[in-house]
Amino acid sequence: MKLLERAETAMKGSEMVGSIFASKSIKSRWMRNSIGTVLLVVVLAISAFGAAFYGYYYSYVTNGLMEKARTSVDFFEPKSESDYLAVAKDYVDSFENKNQIEAQFLNSAGRLLFSSSERTAGIHLTTSDVITMQETGEMRSWIGNDPDTGERILAVSNPITYHGTMIGAVRYVTALHNVDQQIAKTIFLGAAVGVFMLVLVYMSNKYFVHSIVEPVQKITDFSQRIAAGSYGVQMEKDHDDEIGTLVDSINDMSRKIQQSERMKSDFISSVSHELRTPLTAINGWAETLQSGELQDELDVQKGLEIITSEARRLTNMVEELLEFSRIEDGRFTLSIEPTDVREELEDAVFTYRQFFLRENIELHYNEEDVDFPLVPGDEERLRQVFSNLLDNAAKHGGGGQRIDISIRVGHKEEEPQIIITIRDYGPGIPVEELPHVKYKFYKGSSKARGSGIGLAVCDEIITRHGGSLTLGNAEGGGCVVTIALPTV
Repeated sequence: MKLLERAETAMKGSEMVGSIFASKSIKSRWMRNSIGTVLLVVVLAISAFGAAFYGYYYSYVTNGLMEKARTSVDFFEPKSESDYLAVAKDYVDSFENKNQIEAQFLNSAGRLLFSSSERTAGIHLTTSDVITMQETGEMRSWIGNDPDTGERILAVSNPITYHGTMIGAVRYVTALHNVDQQIAKTIFLGAAVGVFMLVLVYMSNKYFVHSIVEPVQKITDFSQRIAAGSYGVQMEKDHDDEIGTLVDSINDMSRKIQQSERMKSDFISSVSHELRTPLTAINGWAETLQSGELQDELDVQKGLEIITSEARRLTNMVEELLEFSRIEDGRFTLSIEPTDVREELEDAVFTYRQFFLRENIELHYNEEDVDFPLVPGDEERLRQVFSNLLDNAAKHGGGGQRIDISIRVGHKEEEPQIIITIRDYGPGIPVEELPHVKYKFYKGSSKARGSGIGLAVCDEIITRHGGSLTLGNAEGGGCVVTIALPTV
Protein backbone atom coordinates (compact mmCIF):
# COMPACT_ATOMS: atom_id res chain seq x y z
CA MET A 1 0.00 0.00 0.00
CA LYS A 2 3.01 2.30 0.05
CA LEU A 3 2.58 2.80 -3.68
CA LEU A 4 -1.00 3.90 -3.04
CA GLU A 5 0.33 6.51 -0.64
CA ARG A 6 2.84 7.59 -3.28
CA ALA A 7 -0.01 7.99 -5.80
CA GLU A 8 -1.98 10.12 -3.35
CA THR A 9 1.13 12.19 -2.67
CA ALA A 10 1.59 12.74 -6.41
CA MET A 11 -2.02 13.91 -6.75
CA LYS A 12 -1.66 16.21 -3.77
CA GLY A 13 1.49 17.59 -5.29
CA SER A 14 -0.43 18.62 -8.35
CA GLU A 15 -2.58 20.84 -6.16
CA MET A 16 0.48 22.95 -5.54
CA VAL A 17 0.21 24.22 -9.11
CA GLY A 18 -2.61 26.53 -8.03
CA SER A 19 -0.49 28.15 -5.35
CA ILE A 20 1.55 30.05 -7.94
CA PHE A 21 -1.48 32.18 -8.81
CA ALA A 22 -1.62 34.59 -5.91
CA SER A 23 -2.57 37.86 -7.64
CA LYS A 24 -6.02 39.06 -8.70
CA SER A 25 -5.27 39.52 -12.38
CA ILE A 26 -7.37 38.02 -15.17
CA LYS A 27 -4.52 35.65 -15.94
CA SER A 28 -4.31 34.26 -12.42
CA ARG A 29 -8.09 34.01 -12.02
CA TRP A 30 -8.36 32.19 -15.34
CA MET A 31 -5.52 29.81 -14.44
CA ARG A 32 -6.90 29.14 -10.98
CA ASN A 33 -10.35 28.38 -12.28
CA SER A 34 -9.29 26.25 -15.24
CA ILE A 35 -6.54 24.35 -13.40
CA GLY A 36 -8.81 23.91 -10.38
CA THR A 37 -11.59 22.49 -12.54
CA VAL A 38 -9.26 20.12 -14.39
CA LEU A 39 -7.61 19.09 -11.12
CA LEU A 40 -11.00 18.28 -9.59
CA VAL A 41 -11.97 16.23 -12.64
CA VAL A 42 -8.62 14.39 -12.59
CA VAL A 43 -8.86 13.60 -8.87
CA LEU A 44 -12.46 12.39 -9.20
CA ALA A 45 -11.56 10.30 -12.27
CA ILE A 46 -8.55 8.72 -10.59
CA SER A 47 -10.53 8.05 -7.40
CA ALA A 48 -13.39 6.46 -9.35
CA PHE A 49 -10.96 4.43 -11.46
CA GLY A 50 -8.99 3.33 -8.38
CA ALA A 51 -12.13 2.29 -6.52
CA ALA A 52 -13.46 0.38 -9.53
CA PHE A 53 -10.10 -1.29 -10.21
CA TYR A 54 -9.66 -2.13 -6.52
CA GLY A 55 -13.13 -3.70 -6.34
CA TYR A 56 -12.69 -5.57 -9.59
CA TYR A 57 -9.26 -6.99 -8.69
CA TYR A 58 -10.24 -8.08 -5.16
CA SER A 59 -13.48 -9.58 -6.45
CA TYR A 60 -11.54 -11.48 -9.10
CA VAL A 61 -9.07 -12.95 -6.55
CA THR A 62 -11.84 -13.75 -4.07
CA ASN A 63 -13.96 -15.52 -6.70
CA GLY A 64 -10.90 -17.51 -7.79
CA LEU A 65 -10.20 -18.79 -4.28
CA MET A 66 -13.87 -19.55 -3.66
CA GLU A 67 -14.08 -21.56 -6.86
CA LYS A 68 -10.95 -23.46 -5.84
CA ALA A 69 -12.41 -24.16 -2.38
CA ARG A 70 -15.68 -25.34 -3.91
CA THR A 71 -13.87 -27.67 -6.31
CA SER A 72 -11.71 -29.07 -3.52
CA VAL A 73 -14.74 -29.99 -1.40
CA ASP A 74 -16.39 -31.72 -4.33
CA PHE A 75 -13.14 -33.62 -4.93
CA PHE A 76 -12.79 -34.90 -1.34
CA GLU A 77 -16.07 -36.71 -0.66
CA PRO A 78 -14.60 -38.42 2.50
CA LYS A 79 -15.92 -41.86 3.53
CA SER A 80 -15.09 -41.28 7.20
CA GLU A 81 -13.34 -38.77 9.43
CA SER A 82 -10.14 -40.83 9.31
CA ASP A 83 -10.41 -40.94 5.54
CA TYR A 84 -10.78 -37.13 5.59
CA LEU A 85 -7.56 -36.79 7.54
CA ALA A 86 -5.62 -39.07 5.18
CA VAL A 87 -6.88 -37.39 2.04
CA ALA A 88 -6.21 -33.93 3.52
CA LYS A 89 -2.64 -34.93 4.45
CA ASP A 90 -1.94 -36.26 0.94
CA TYR A 91 -3.47 -33.12 -0.66
CA VAL A 92 -1.33 -30.79 1.41
CA ASP A 93 1.85 -32.73 0.74
CA SER A 94 1.26 -32.69 -3.03
CA PHE A 95 -0.05 -29.10 -3.22
CA GLU A 96 1.73 -27.33 -6.11
CA ASN A 97 0.88 -23.61 -5.65
CA LYS A 98 2.62 -23.22 -2.32
CA ASN A 99 4.35 -19.98 -3.40
CA GLN A 100 1.07 -18.22 -4.16
CA ILE A 101 -1.58 -19.95 -2.08
CA GLU A 102 -1.56 -21.70 1.26
CA ALA A 103 -3.90 -24.69 1.59
CA GLN A 104 -5.18 -25.43 5.08
CA PHE A 105 -7.45 -28.11 6.55
CA LEU A 106 -9.31 -27.54 9.80
CA ASN A 107 -11.30 -29.72 12.10
CA SER A 108 -14.89 -28.92 13.02
CA ALA A 109 -13.70 -26.84 15.98
CA GLY A 110 -11.64 -24.54 13.78
CA ARG A 111 -8.23 -25.89 14.73
CA LEU A 112 -5.56 -26.19 12.09
CA LEU A 113 -4.82 -29.83 11.13
CA PHE A 114 -2.60 -29.55 8.06
CA SER A 115 -1.04 -26.66 6.10
CA SER A 116 0.93 -26.48 2.88
CA SER A 117 3.23 -23.98 4.58
CA GLU A 118 5.18 -24.49 7.76
CA ARG A 119 2.40 -23.17 9.92
CA THR A 120 2.14 -25.04 13.24
CA ALA A 121 -0.73 -27.47 13.51
CA GLY A 122 -3.20 -27.14 16.37
CA ILE A 123 -3.58 -23.37 16.12
CA HIS A 124 -7.13 -22.27 16.76
CA LEU A 125 -8.23 -19.94 13.91
CA THR A 126 -10.64 -17.18 14.95
CA THR A 127 -10.91 -15.07 11.81
CA SER A 128 -14.41 -14.14 10.67
CA ASP A 129 -14.40 -16.50 7.68
CA VAL A 130 -13.88 -19.50 10.00
CA ILE A 131 -16.33 -18.37 12.69
CA THR A 132 -19.08 -17.43 10.22
CA MET A 133 -18.58 -20.67 8.31
CA GLN A 134 -19.02 -22.66 11.54
CA GLU A 135 -22.19 -20.73 12.36
CA THR A 136 -23.83 -20.94 8.93
CA GLY A 137 -22.28 -24.06 7.48
CA GLU A 138 -21.57 -22.14 4.26
CA MET A 139 -18.42 -20.97 2.50
CA ARG A 140 -17.14 -17.58 3.64
CA SER A 141 -14.29 -15.19 2.74
CA TRP A 142 -12.32 -12.65 4.76
CA ILE A 143 -9.76 -9.92 4.07
CA GLY A 144 -7.60 -8.63 6.87
CA ASN A 145 -4.28 -8.90 8.70
CA ASP A 146 -2.99 -12.34 9.61
CA PRO A 147 -3.12 -12.66 13.44
CA ASP A 148 0.30 -14.32 13.46
CA THR A 149 2.32 -12.35 10.88
CA GLY A 150 0.30 -9.13 10.57
CA GLU A 151 0.39 -9.48 6.77
CA ARG A 152 -2.71 -8.54 4.73
CA ILE A 153 -4.31 -11.74 3.49
CA LEU A 154 -7.41 -13.03 1.77
CA ALA A 155 -8.85 -16.25 3.21
CA VAL A 156 -11.72 -18.47 1.98
CA SER A 157 -13.13 -21.27 4.20
CA ASN A 158 -15.48 -23.96 2.89
CA PRO A 159 -16.95 -26.68 5.19
CA ILE A 160 -16.47 -30.40 4.50
CA THR A 161 -19.37 -32.60 5.62
CA TYR A 162 -19.91 -36.31 6.18
CA HIS A 163 -23.52 -37.56 6.35
CA GLY A 164 -24.72 -33.97 6.79
CA THR A 165 -22.32 -33.17 9.61
CA MET A 166 -19.36 -30.82 9.27
CA ILE A 167 -16.22 -32.78 10.01
CA GLY A 168 -13.78 -30.11 8.93
CA ALA A 169 -13.05 -27.39 6.39
CA VAL A 170 -10.70 -26.55 3.61
CA ARG A 171 -9.21 -23.05 3.80
CA TYR A 172 -7.21 -21.22 1.16
CA VAL A 173 -5.09 -18.22 2.10
CA THR A 174 -3.21 -15.83 -0.21
CA ALA A 175 -1.12 -12.79 0.61
CA LEU A 176 -2.41 -9.52 -0.84
CA HIS A 177 0.97 -7.83 -1.05
CA ASN A 178 1.36 -8.47 -4.78
CA VAL A 179 -2.28 -7.63 -5.46
CA ASP A 180 -2.07 -4.34 -3.53
CA GLN A 181 1.20 -3.53 -5.24
CA GLN A 182 -0.34 -4.09 -8.68
CA ILE A 183 -3.34 -1.95 -7.78
CA ALA A 184 -1.05 0.79 -6.47
CA LYS A 185 1.05 0.73 -9.62
CA THR A 186 -2.05 1.06 -11.76
CA ILE A 187 -3.44 3.93 -9.70
CA PHE A 188 -0.03 5.62 -9.65
CA LEU A 189 0.13 5.32 -13.43
CA GLY A 190 -3.33 6.89 -13.67
CA ALA A 191 -2.22 9.66 -11.32
CA ALA A 192 0.87 10.26 -13.47
CA VAL A 193 -1.34 10.53 -16.56
CA GLY A 194 -3.59 12.93 -14.66
CA VAL A 195 -0.65 15.11 -13.62
CA PHE A 196 0.62 15.09 -17.19
CA MET A 197 -2.82 16.20 -18.39
CA LEU A 198 -2.82 18.89 -15.70
CA VAL A 199 0.56 20.20 -16.82
CA LEU A 200 -0.60 20.09 -20.45
CA VAL A 201 -3.73 22.05 -19.60
CA TYR A 202 -1.65 24.51 -17.59
CA MET A 203 0.73 25.15 -20.49
CA SER A 204 -2.04 25.46 -23.06
CA ASN A 205 -4.03 27.80 -20.79
CA LYS A 206 -0.94 29.84 -20.08
CA TYR A 207 -0.36 30.30 -23.79
CA PHE A 208 -4.03 31.09 -24.43
CA VAL A 209 -4.32 33.56 -21.54
CA HIS A 210 -1.09 35.21 -22.63
CA SER A 211 -2.60 35.71 -26.08
CA ILE A 212 -5.53 37.48 -24.39
CA VAL A 213 -3.86 39.36 -21.58
CA GLU A 214 -1.06 40.87 -23.68
CA PRO A 215 -3.44 42.56 -26.16
CA VAL A 216 -5.67 43.69 -23.28
CA GLN A 217 -2.63 45.20 -21.57
CA LYS A 218 -1.73 47.02 -24.77
CA ILE A 219 -5.30 48.31 -25.02
CA THR A 220 -5.12 49.43 -21.36
CA ASP A 221 -1.89 51.34 -21.99
CA PHE A 222 -3.39 52.84 -25.14
CA SER A 223 -6.53 53.89 -23.24
CA GLN A 224 -4.36 55.55 -20.61
CA ARG A 225 -2.67 57.53 -23.38
CA ILE A 226 -6.07 58.72 -24.54
CA ALA A 227 -7.06 59.56 -20.96
CA ALA A 228 -3.83 61.56 -20.64
CA GLY A 229 -4.87 63.76 -23.57
CA SER A 230 -3.59 62.01 -26.70
CA TYR A 231 -6.96 62.28 -28.42
CA GLY A 232 -7.24 60.92 -31.94
CA VAL A 233 -4.37 58.43 -31.73
CA GLN A 234 -5.11 55.09 -33.39
CA MET A 235 -4.08 51.61 -32.25
CA GLU A 236 -2.94 49.03 -34.75
CA LYS A 237 -5.39 46.15 -35.15
CA ASP A 238 -3.70 42.73 -35.00
CA HIS A 239 -6.73 40.44 -34.61
CA ASP A 240 -10.11 40.00 -36.27
CA ASP A 241 -11.79 38.53 -33.19
CA GLU A 242 -13.37 40.17 -30.11
CA ILE A 243 -10.03 41.83 -29.33
CA GLY A 244 -10.04 43.34 -32.80
CA THR A 245 -13.60 44.60 -32.27
CA LEU A 246 -12.50 46.17 -28.97
CA VAL A 247 -9.59 47.87 -30.74
CA ASP A 248 -12.01 49.24 -33.36
CA SER A 249 -14.23 50.60 -30.57
CA ILE A 250 -11.27 52.22 -28.79
CA ASN A 251 -10.07 53.80 -32.05
CA ASP A 252 -13.57 55.05 -32.81
CA MET A 253 -13.83 56.47 -29.29
CA SER A 254 -10.46 58.20 -29.74
CA ARG A 255 -11.61 59.79 -33.00
CA LYS A 256 -14.89 60.93 -31.50
CA ILE A 257 -13.18 62.40 -28.44
CA GLN A 258 -10.82 64.26 -30.76
CA GLN A 259 -13.77 65.56 -32.75
CA SER A 260 -15.57 66.53 -29.56
CA GLU A 261 -12.54 68.34 -28.20
CA ARG A 262 -12.05 70.13 -31.49
CA MET A 263 -15.72 71.11 -31.54
CA LYS A 264 -15.49 72.39 -27.97
CA SER A 265 -12.39 74.40 -28.83
CA ASP A 266 -14.14 75.82 -31.90
CA PHE A 267 -17.19 76.51 -29.76
CA ILE A 268 -15.19 78.42 -27.16
CA SER A 269 -13.40 80.37 -29.86
CA SER A 270 -16.67 81.05 -31.67
CA VAL A 271 -18.55 82.09 -28.53
CA SER A 272 -15.67 84.33 -27.48
CA HIS A 273 -15.79 86.00 -30.88
CA GLU A 274 -19.57 86.21 -30.84
CA LEU A 275 -19.55 87.82 -27.42
CA ARG A 276 -16.68 90.16 -28.22
CA THR A 277 -18.26 91.60 -31.39
CA PRO A 278 -21.58 92.81 -29.92
CA LEU A 279 -19.90 93.91 -26.69
CA THR A 280 -17.42 95.98 -28.72
CA ALA A 281 -20.31 97.57 -30.63
CA ILE A 282 -22.28 98.22 -27.44
CA ASN A 283 -19.29 99.66 -25.61
CA GLY A 284 -18.27 101.79 -28.60
CA TRP A 285 -21.68 103.34 -29.18
CA ALA A 286 -22.32 103.72 -25.44
CA GLU A 287 -19.06 105.64 -25.00
CA THR A 288 -19.82 107.72 -28.08
CA LEU A 289 -23.31 108.62 -26.82
CA GLN A 290 -21.96 109.29 -23.35
CA SER A 291 -19.32 111.67 -24.66
CA GLY A 292 -21.98 113.88 -26.28
CA GLU A 293 -20.14 114.02 -29.59
CA LEU A 294 -23.29 113.05 -31.54
CA GLN A 295 -25.54 116.05 -32.04
CA ASP A 296 -27.63 114.67 -34.89
CA GLU A 297 -30.75 113.02 -33.48
CA LEU A 298 -30.77 110.43 -36.30
CA ASP A 299 -27.22 109.36 -35.43
CA VAL A 300 -28.21 109.04 -31.77
CA GLN A 301 -31.22 106.96 -32.74
CA LYS A 302 -29.07 104.73 -34.96
CA GLY A 303 -26.59 104.20 -32.13
CA LEU A 304 -29.37 103.25 -29.71
CA GLU A 305 -30.80 100.81 -32.27
CA ILE A 306 -27.39 99.17 -32.67
CA ILE A 307 -27.02 98.88 -28.87
CA THR A 308 -30.51 97.36 -28.60
CA SER A 309 -29.92 94.94 -31.48
CA GLU A 310 -26.56 93.76 -30.17
CA ALA A 311 -27.93 93.44 -26.63
CA ARG A 312 -30.79 91.33 -27.99
CA ARG A 313 -28.31 89.15 -29.80
CA LEU A 314 -26.29 88.71 -26.61
CA THR A 315 -29.46 87.85 -24.72
CA ASN A 316 -30.40 85.19 -27.31
CA MET A 317 -26.93 83.72 -27.18
CA VAL A 318 -26.98 83.56 -23.37
CA GLU A 319 -30.42 81.94 -23.50
CA GLU A 320 -29.11 79.29 -25.90
CA LEU A 321 -26.19 78.58 -23.60
CA LEU A 322 -28.47 78.32 -20.58
CA GLU A 323 -30.84 75.98 -22.44
CA PHE A 324 -27.93 73.82 -23.52
CA SER A 325 -26.61 73.74 -19.93
CA ARG A 326 -30.04 72.63 -18.66
CA ILE A 327 -30.17 69.86 -21.26
CA GLU A 328 -26.67 68.65 -20.38
CA ASP A 329 -27.25 68.43 -16.61
CA GLY A 330 -30.83 67.14 -16.80
CA ARG A 331 -32.62 70.29 -15.58
CA PHE A 332 -34.42 70.80 -18.89
CA THR A 333 -38.17 70.32 -18.40
CA LEU A 334 -41.35 70.86 -20.41
CA SER A 335 -44.74 72.11 -19.28
CA ILE A 336 -46.99 69.98 -21.47
CA GLU A 337 -50.59 70.94 -22.18
CA PRO A 338 -52.88 70.90 -25.26
CA THR A 339 -51.47 73.58 -27.54
CA ASP A 340 -52.60 75.27 -30.74
CA VAL A 341 -49.35 75.01 -32.73
CA ARG A 342 -50.74 77.01 -35.65
CA GLU A 343 -51.37 79.99 -33.36
CA GLU A 344 -47.83 79.83 -31.94
CA LEU A 345 -46.36 79.61 -35.44
CA GLU A 346 -48.45 82.57 -36.66
CA ASP A 347 -47.22 84.69 -33.74
CA ALA A 348 -43.60 83.88 -34.67
CA VAL A 349 -44.28 84.67 -38.34
CA PHE A 350 -45.90 88.00 -37.43
CA THR A 351 -42.96 88.96 -35.22
CA TYR A 352 -40.20 88.01 -37.67
CA ARG A 353 -41.91 89.38 -40.76
CA GLN A 354 -41.20 92.92 -39.57
CA PHE A 355 -37.56 92.08 -38.75
CA PHE A 356 -37.06 90.44 -42.15
CA LEU A 357 -38.49 93.37 -44.06
CA ARG A 358 -35.68 95.53 -42.70
CA GLU A 359 -33.22 93.05 -44.21
CA ASN A 360 -35.12 92.83 -47.51
CA ILE A 361 -36.25 89.26 -46.85
CA GLU A 362 -39.79 88.27 -47.82
CA LEU A 363 -41.57 85.90 -45.44
CA HIS A 364 -44.31 83.79 -47.07
CA TYR A 365 -46.69 81.89 -44.85
CA ASN A 366 -49.07 79.18 -46.06
CA GLU A 367 -51.45 77.04 -44.03
CA GLU A 368 -53.74 74.20 -45.04
CA ASP A 369 -57.44 75.06 -44.93
CA VAL A 370 -58.40 72.45 -42.33
CA ASP A 371 -59.12 72.27 -38.63
CA PHE A 372 -55.79 71.68 -36.95
CA PRO A 373 -55.85 69.30 -33.97
CA LEU A 374 -54.17 70.32 -30.75
CA VAL A 375 -50.69 69.16 -29.89
CA PRO A 376 -49.45 68.10 -26.42
CA GLY A 377 -46.70 70.68 -26.06
CA ASP A 378 -44.99 73.49 -24.21
CA GLU A 379 -46.00 76.80 -25.82
CA GLU A 380 -42.90 78.68 -24.74
CA ARG A 381 -40.50 75.95 -25.94
CA LEU A 382 -42.24 75.55 -29.30
CA ARG A 383 -42.18 79.32 -29.82
CA GLN A 384 -38.45 79.19 -29.01
CA VAL A 385 -37.95 76.53 -31.72
CA PHE A 386 -39.84 78.53 -34.35
CA SER A 387 -37.93 81.71 -33.51
CA ASN A 388 -34.58 79.95 -33.60
CA LEU A 389 -35.30 78.25 -36.94
CA LEU A 390 -36.51 81.50 -38.52
CA ASP A 391 -33.44 83.29 -37.23
CA ASN A 392 -31.23 80.52 -38.71
CA ALA A 393 -33.06 80.72 -42.04
CA ALA A 394 -32.36 84.43 -42.22
CA LYS A 395 -28.79 84.09 -41.02
CA HIS A 396 -27.75 81.25 -43.37
CA GLY A 397 -30.16 81.66 -46.27
CA GLY A 398 -31.16 85.29 -46.15
CA GLY A 399 -29.16 85.95 -49.28
CA GLY A 400 -32.01 84.36 -51.22
CA GLN A 401 -34.26 87.17 -49.90
CA ARG A 402 -37.15 84.79 -49.33
CA ILE A 403 -38.30 82.36 -46.64
CA ASP A 404 -41.33 80.08 -47.00
CA ILE A 405 -43.25 78.66 -44.03
CA SER A 406 -46.11 76.16 -44.24
CA ILE A 407 -48.19 74.10 -41.85
CA ARG A 408 -50.41 71.14 -42.67
CA VAL A 409 -51.90 67.97 -41.24
CA GLY A 410 -50.12 64.73 -42.16
CA HIS A 411 -50.29 61.12 -41.03
CA LYS A 412 -47.81 58.59 -39.71
CA GLU A 413 -49.00 55.00 -39.27
CA GLU A 414 -52.58 56.30 -39.57
CA GLU A 415 -52.01 58.75 -36.68
CA PRO A 416 -52.42 62.48 -37.48
CA GLN A 417 -49.40 64.78 -37.23
CA ILE A 418 -48.76 68.46 -37.58
CA ILE A 419 -46.14 69.06 -40.29
CA ILE A 420 -44.29 72.40 -40.35
CA THR A 421 -41.71 73.28 -43.01
CA ILE A 422 -39.36 76.28 -43.10
CA ARG A 423 -37.45 76.81 -46.32
CA ASP A 424 -34.89 79.40 -47.32
CA TYR A 425 -33.39 80.09 -50.76
CA GLY A 426 -29.79 80.38 -49.73
CA PRO A 427 -26.80 78.16 -50.64
CA GLY A 428 -28.11 75.16 -48.67
CA ILE A 429 -26.03 72.76 -46.59
CA PRO A 430 -23.14 70.72 -48.05
CA VAL A 431 -24.21 67.09 -48.37
CA GLU A 432 -21.33 65.81 -46.24
CA GLU A 433 -22.35 68.15 -43.41
CA LEU A 434 -26.05 67.21 -43.30
CA PRO A 435 -25.60 64.28 -40.84
CA HIS A 436 -23.75 66.56 -38.38
CA VAL A 437 -25.60 69.89 -38.42
CA LYS A 438 -27.73 69.02 -35.38
CA TYR A 439 -24.70 68.07 -33.28
CA LYS A 440 -23.80 70.40 -30.45
CA PHE A 441 -21.02 72.91 -31.23
CA TYR A 442 -21.06 71.95 -34.92
CA LYS A 443 -20.91 74.90 -37.34
CA GLY A 444 -19.51 73.25 -40.44
CA SER A 445 -18.31 75.49 -43.23
CA SER A 446 -20.84 78.24 -42.54
CA LYS A 447 -19.35 81.66 -41.95
CA ALA A 448 -22.51 82.94 -40.28
CA ARG A 449 -22.24 84.09 -36.70
CA GLY A 450 -23.61 81.79 -34.03
CA SER A 451 -22.74 79.43 -31.15
CA GLY A 452 -23.42 76.16 -32.96
CA ILE A 453 -25.86 74.88 -30.34
CA GLY A 454 -29.15 76.40 -31.51
CA LEU A 455 -30.16 73.45 -33.70
CA ALA A 456 -29.09 70.97 -31.02
CA VAL A 457 -31.43 72.70 -28.54
CA CYS A 458 -34.28 72.78 -31.08
CA ASP A 459 -33.84 69.10 -31.89
CA GLU A 460 -33.89 68.22 -28.17
CA ILE A 461 -37.11 70.19 -27.62
CA ILE A 462 -38.91 68.58 -30.57
CA THR A 463 -37.67 65.10 -29.60
CA ARG A 464 -39.03 65.56 -26.08
CA HIS A 465 -42.38 66.44 -27.62
CA GLY A 466 -42.34 63.02 -29.27
CA GLY A 467 -41.74 64.55 -32.71
CA SER A 468 -38.88 64.83 -35.17
CA LEU A 469 -36.81 67.61 -36.72
CA THR A 470 -35.05 66.94 -40.02
CA LEU A 471 -32.93 69.11 -42.29
CA GLY A 472 -32.28 68.75 -46.00
CA ASN A 473 -31.65 70.63 -49.20
CA ALA A 474 -34.67 71.71 -51.22
CA GLU A 475 -35.00 71.27 -54.96
CA GLY A 476 -33.91 74.45 -56.68
CA GLY A 477 -31.59 75.43 -53.85
CA GLY A 478 -31.84 76.38 -50.23
CA CYS A 479 -32.33 74.48 -47.03
CA VAL A 480 -35.62 73.05 -45.74
CA VAL A 481 -36.39 72.17 -42.12
CA THR A 482 -39.29 69.83 -41.42
CA ILE A 483 -40.93 69.48 -38.02
CA ALA A 484 -43.40 66.66 -37.30
CA LEU A 485 -45.39 66.77 -34.05
CA PRO A 486 -47.88 64.16 -32.79
CA THR A 487 -51.41 65.39 -31.99
CA VAL A 488 -53.52 64.92 -28.86
